[in-house]
Amino acid sequence: MMQNWRSIAFAGATLLLSVISARADDHALIGRWYAALLVADRTELSDLLAEDVRIKLDDLGVVQTKQEFIASIDEWQGAVAGAEIRHRIEKTEGGVTTVIACYDFPNNDMLMQETFAIADNRITASSQAAIAETCDAY
Repeated sequence: MMQNWRSIAFAGATLLLSVISARADDHALIGRWYAALLVADRTELSDLLAEDVRIKLDDLGVVQTKQEFIASIDEWQGAVAGAEIRHRIEKTEGGVTTVIACYDFPNNDMLMQETFAIADNRITASSQAAIAETCDAY
């Protein structure tokens, strides 16, 4: 009976460690995302996105493919010059990580809620919606 309990405890501990490790990997991947976004690093952003990713920009009513998103980086590069992006992970649940991000541009800032679905160390889906016109609540 004690042997069974140890086996169950070991299996539970192993599962918990794998969940914690996956969450840490997802958090690191999201950190890489914002670092690449800040400098408009097309190569890194492309590496982080799954081939079939869908990026939903709720405020614009736009859903972009990977190719469309990477093509939009030229325009983004000009907008992000001199900016700062701060982010904090709010929760990770059911394979989706929710992030609050402050985009602090030279002339204005905006608070966003962003979600990321991650599988196999790639972002498979993302959505972005403004939650405030300033980062005061960040």
